[in-house]
Amino acid sequence: MPMDAREIETMIKAALPDAVVEIKDLAGDGDHYAATVTSGAFKGKSRVQQHQMVYAALQGRMGGVLHALALTTLASET
Repeated sequence: MPMDAREIETMIKAALPDAVVEIKDLAGDGDHYAATVTSGAFKGKSRVQQHQMVYAALQGRMGGVLHALALTTLASET
């Protein structure tokens, strides 16, 4: 069963409360998304560490319920 974009956003915001999350369904199938996540928690972290934080927020759903996520992370100034 595909994962809803709102569910992805909710899970990310639960782990990163200050996050601004923008999600696009790339194929219209609920399996292929692009997400831009901006958070102050990313400040001082490498891009790999930032992505790991987002993947951890998704609690193991990547590669299963959520087939593909093109991820862009940005550190906010606040």
